[in-house]
Amino acid sequence: MSVVLTRSRVSNAIRCYVNYALSRFGLVRNSHLPLFVSVEPAAICQLKCPACPVGKGERLKVNGERTMSLDTWHRVLAEIRDTAFVVQFYFQGEPLLNKDLPQMIKEAHEAGLYTIVSTNAQAMTAYLAEQLVAAGLNRIIVSMDGLSDESYNAYRIGGSLTQCIHALSYLRDAKEQLGGRTTIELQVLRLKTNEHEWKAFRYAYKRLGADRLVFKTAQLYDYTHGHSLMPSDKRYSRYVLGKDGIYHRRPLGKGCWRVWSGAVITTNGEVLPCCYDKTHAHAYENIMESPLKELFHNEKATVFRQAAWQEKPDICKECWK
Repeated sequence: MSVVLTRSRVSNAIRCYVNYALSRFGLVRNSHLPLFVSVEPAAICQLKCPACPVGKGERLKVNGERTMSLDTWHRVLAEIRDTAFVVQFYFQGEPLLNKDLPQMIKEAHEAGLYTIVSTNAQAMTAYLAEQLVAAGLNRIIVSMDGLSDESYNAYRIGGSLTQCIHALSYLRDAKEQLGGRTTIELQVLRLKTNEHEWKAFRYAYKRLGADRLVFKTAQLYDYTHGHSLMPSDKRYSRYVLGKDGIYHRRPLGKGCWRVWSGAVITTNGEVLPCCYDKTHAHAYENIMESPLKELFHNEKATVFRQAAWQEKPDICKECWK
């Protein structure tokens, strides 16, 4: 089942589009709530991916809550159920490490919300796959950045390619057994270490159990002088070599629809403008202390959105919308 359209959701979407359009002319109208929310089930992960704050050990320095409690989730759901369309159950950590994830998905599904999970699949079991499909999960994104142990572990440090392959088969079998409609998406980062396998992925993804294949460019740190993970074909890189001899992020258009239409909610309830605020530097405060309708339009939120038009906030300089 896709998202359930209701009068309150449609009305909220119209207000969001109108407010975004007006903001282009400097007119600020605060009358809508997020159309989508990224909820962080867990702030921990088993892997040590080099371009991930959690993998680099930085995430828990920001927030000591390892997993989102059901109390926090229920507060989030109560705030978004009438106006949002989509709940993405991921931010920085590994969602499957939260034992309550199937229940969260089930409750969001029952509220008529479209649900998505993105995972490294290392914690996936046949039983968990059945729970996720039975909960009504609409889409699950499985990250697998290599078809050999060498290419996979070049980025997914500490992970197992074999486990990832098993996870895809668990999900496929659960769909078949339960008659589920969960879309299984295999996601591949375009890296120098796996570029020789890109064509092979196109032939292999359905055999592995996925319904669709998506390639994604990689966000890298310390890229100004190049990076060992940067693909040879620079069309598939977020960074371009400038006349000054160093790499720069590819230029993007002005404005940001994402900060008008969505928000991120961390394990402890902090509301962030988007997924690039990895250190919570621009948090709008906490949903456990104030209603979302206040946080989403408080002074911090308003100032941030206005600044985002000129890409002034530090996190906007690394964005890839």
